[in-house]
Amino acid sequence: MRIGVNTLFFIPGEVGGTETYLRNTLRCMAKLYPEIGLVLFSNRENHPVLKSDLSSFCQVEFQLLNFPAGNRYMRIIREQTELPVRVCRARIDVLWSPGYTAPFFSPCPQVTTIHDMQYRRHPEDLSLLARLATHVLVTAAARRSCRIITQSEFSKKEILRFTGVPSHKVYPILLAASPEFAEDPEISNAVVHNYDDPHSKKPYILSVANSYPHKNLHTLVEAFGKITDRCSHNLVLIGLPRMGEKKLQDSINRIPGKNRIIRIDRASTEELIAWYRSADLFVFPSLYEGFGLPVLEAMMAGTPVVTTKMGSIPEVGGEHVVYADPPDARTIAGRILEVLDWERTRRHSWVAAARAHASKFTWEETARKTLEVLRRGAGKS
Repeated sequence: MRIGVNTLFFIPGEVGGTETYLRNTLRCMAKLYPEIGLVLFSNRENHPVLKSDLSSFCQVEFQLLNFPAGNRYMRIIREQTELPVRVCRARIDVLWSPGYTAPFFSPCPQVTTIHDMQYRRHPEDLSLLARLATHVLVTAAARRSCRIITQSEFSKKEILRFTGVPSHKVYPILLAASPEFAEDPEISNAVVHNYDDPHSKKPYILSVANSYPHKNLHTLVEAFGKITDRCSHNLVLIGLPRMGEKKLQDSINRIPGKNRIIRIDRASTEELIAWYRSADLFVFPSLYEGFGLPVLEAMMAGTPVVTTKMGSIPEVGGEHVVYADPPDARTIAGRILEVLDWERTRRHSWVAAARAHASKFTWEETARKTLEVLRRGAGKS
């Protein structure tokens, strides 16, 4: 069986959790199923990264579509024109598109991963043109694909609601946090404390999210502003500026002690693990998630989590996170102070139970279930 993988959406460091999903699922699939051929259709930016990840597996082939995917509209055109021709020539049994969109026409059956319907629930996250293009492409992918993979039962319901596809066509497959998030605390401390900022050696609260409006980071900053006189912590925000950046900056400028907020655009995997592990608390104030991978990563890293009950987050966190409900500044501030005030024994037992829960999610299981769906899509099972 030969599986084509449409990675044209993937720009390293730019696409958030979908990069984590793609790279980990592919690595596990290649490792667990050496008899399955994987043909990766890559772009100019991601080709070196994918080769670094997967070139040691002899069943993996690489086909470069030599264009800059940072140009979104160029990527759409090449996906709709050049990709189907390449798929035909490569004699693919099924084409998997893990990044929301897929070709309108394909010489073989298609399976597409639609992670969520964020653009419908939170249209403010995109420009008008990007929103219209996304709607056309996602709707077409949902209808053209013989199977749809998504990340949670919540996302399945959203896809059914907004696309009208039949329920039997959509398969929720949960993601995972890598075991490395639970390892090497000494290395983690060293990485964080070497960060070149005069405030970085203070205890801190962490949040990891790009500044889309639905990530609700401005509300977290407002909550932090309410408690700066009652805690000694900094607030570390890791993520790229997006459509909600102005609102976030306005909130930062309004609060007392704004110099205690540390902004970091990008972090390597090692650095990100370090920031998770050394934080006293992780706060994820999102108003919409198809899965909520940072919640799982923080639990695996041994850091208590304050988050919301929005979207799929309760599927991921279960009883092992502290919920701020409603997700407003007053409630989030109260939950932050509550967790920071835990006694050591309570914190230790909470962290241990949360990590055990997070460990039940594995990339191997994600890969296994994904391959099952791809086999069905190709008519091989």
